[in-house]
Amino acid sequence: MAISFEDYRNFDAIGLADAMRSGDISRREVLDAALARVAAVNPQVQAVTCLDGSAAEHAQQDETAPFAGVPYFIKDLHAPVAGMPLTHGSRLFAGNVHDFDSETVQRLRRAGFVILGRTASSEFGMNAAIEPSHGKPTRNPWSLDHTAGGSSGGAGAAVASGMLPATHATDSGGSIRIPASCNGLVGLKPTRGLIPTGPHRGEASHGLSHEHALTRSVRDCAAILDATAGPDVGAPYFTARPVESYLQSLSRPPGPLRIAFTTRTFGGQAIDAECRAAVEKTVRLLRELGHQVEEGQPAFDAAALGAACGTLLITGLAAQADAREAQLGRSARADEMEAVTHAAIALGRQVTGTQYASRFAVINREVRRIASFFETVDIFITPTMATPPVTIGTLSMQTLSLEQFQQAMAAFCPFTGAFNATGQPAISLPLHWSATGLPVGVQFVARFGDDTRLLQLAAQLEQATPWFTRTAPL
Repeated sequence: MAISFEDYRNFDAIGLADAMRSGDISRREVLDAALARVAAVNPQVQAVTCLDGSAAEHAQQDETAPFAGVPYFIKDLHAPVAGMPLTHGSRLFAGNVHDFDSETVQRLRRAGFVILGRTASSEFGMNAAIEPSHGKPTRNPWSLDHTAGGSSGGAGAAVASGMLPATHATDSGGSIRIPASCNGLVGLKPTRGLIPTGPHRGEASHGLSHEHALTRSVRDCAAILDATAGPDVGAPYFTARPVESYLQSLSRPPGPLRIAFTTRTFGGQAIDAECRAAVEKTVRLLRELGHQVEEGQPAFDAAALGAACGTLLITGLAAQADAREAQLGRSARADEMEAVTHAAIALGRQVTGTQYASRFAVINREVRRIASFFETVDIFITPTMATPPVTIGTLSMQTLSLEQFQQAMAAFCPFTGAFNATGQPAISLPLHWSATGLPVGVQFVARFGDDTRLLQLAAQLEQATPWFTRTAPL
């Protein structure tokens, strides 16, 4: 007997695992439901790039694992899966296959997840939309004319369209939180050093890059963090996880918090009315819940911080391209990468060693200015995005120049990147929908290492204004 899509979608990942463990449904029924949903909607949303329907046959069968039998995808960026292509969203890496699982993927398997394939990423994670010139764009299940975000847009579209209740994502400048906002999901970027990045990467993108998940429930977000947090062997540094599990901590409210919020960008610019309304509505709710909420934001040079982080990212991209070209024994062809990517790599190759090193002083200065703000507040709230999801074509990496692309990105997502630089935990929650039915997320940022309090607040808000049953119309 097959489980219906309606019943399948009523479960989060923990619920699915519990139902399989109790015998209410079988692993085969769950896997078939996931594969059927992929077949039904992936041609429309273009979320999944690689699918292994036989994954369940060689998956571990530990019935005591917290997510035993739950299907899962891994994003096509940064995370090796043994025998599965890893293209980083680029034709330059076509045919690139690793013979090992990353430490995070190993931990996901040990937690019981069945790795079914990969979700789409923008090329090298550079774009807040996925619109490859060589293929079809990844579309938003809430409105197919709009982007699902990026760079983890495939993960966002997969969860929002009902393929899976949760899935892997990465974030070097907002790539978990942006799709969470665009798709009406929960998206946590954990504290730097909490989730392992090895063995293939050490200090991932100089500490800017993080891995975690996109989920429909806060408890899934917390439980997946429990399954993956902690250092791996040889890590350059790590953030210690708390003694109490993140999932257990959700049973307690966070207590009254000092919260600051802003409805303007860090440069003082106004934002879309829907994004402002999302924050204002959340502020009213937080006050009703007993929190002290005042307007304010950290005083720092957002433009200087963004430019410094940008230099680190494009030089890292140039090094990655150089290594791939050496592996191939030839230069990258024009048709193997987007025009903006070629331009960014060319710019990265021009950065001198002293210019590169000087950016760390800028980052240190601005990060410490942001951190000082959190000496007097527990949580900082911003819109996740400056606008609701933009239409397909707005963030083209083929038709825009590098400068035009950077300007378009800054107009769309000015709030997320600063907290990759600080390494603080930041989460986007689906607390508002626009008048036209598009999701609009709100970002919450806590002190470095205070993931527990951030998740407790998220759970409190989820209970006060439930979003789980609000699903995309696709």
